Amino acid sequence: MLRYAIFSDIHSNLEALEAVLHDAAEQKCTHYVCLGDIVGYNADPHECVERMRAMDCPVVKGNHDEQASLIESSRDFNELAESAIRWTRDHLSDDDKTWLRELRLQRQVRDFTIVHATLDTPAQWAYVFNNLDAAASFTYQHTTVCFFGHTHVPMAFIRDEGVRRIKIDQLRIEAGKKYFINAGSVGQPRDADWRAAYCIFDIENDVVELRRVRYQLDAAQNKILNAGLPPLLAERLALGR
Repeated sequence: MLRYAIFSDIHSNLEALEAVLHDAAEQKCTHYVCLGDIVGYNADPHECVERMRAMDCPVVKGNHDEQASLIESSRDFNELAESAIRWTRDHLSDDDKTWLRELRLQRQVRDFTIVHATLDTPAQWAYVFNNLDAAASFTYQHTTVCFFGHTHVPMAFIRDEGVRRIKIDQLRIEAGKKYFINAGSVGQPRDADWRAAYCIFDIENDVVELRRVRYQLDAAQNKILNAGLPPLLAERLALGR
């Protein structure tokens, strides 16, 4: 049995991460894959990095992982994200930062691909929201399935005669088509559903399923406030925005 838990955009939300990993174990997942942005926004960056390192599963680098590993930001985040990333740098060990810095931008796992942002320009951190955005990545996709994150919104794009966007829910992988699938966000969903999101890829049955998991939202919010991070970061968790 090969069942992969595919998750992304943890963003230092340890409560959400632990809830997802618990659910994945209950769903009899056999392997785990992380699509990046382990840190940023929330209050447990070191703990989330430590958890991922202990799991020793395939991980790719996200833009917040990159920025947190630098001495100072190399590009403009919005004010909220920049405030959080400065705090995050101060709460990561040098070892954490080195590990984040050395993560690859994309990789192949078994017979599928993983990337945080796009396959055409992974280091530029572009967003994929529409068919045109997805078409650029399909040009560089050499496997039937690729999972990505970055937008915090679960969705899937299929390329057959053309490119079209669909909801995931339960998606059957069909021969002769290509799939570019966003697993949503564990730690800061932005699709108006506060629950942590991740996907299960059942390889033997060629099915991708979107899962939503409740977690200790109050605890995550209180940690943000107690850490002195911007209160808006706690408020938006409950809104799924």
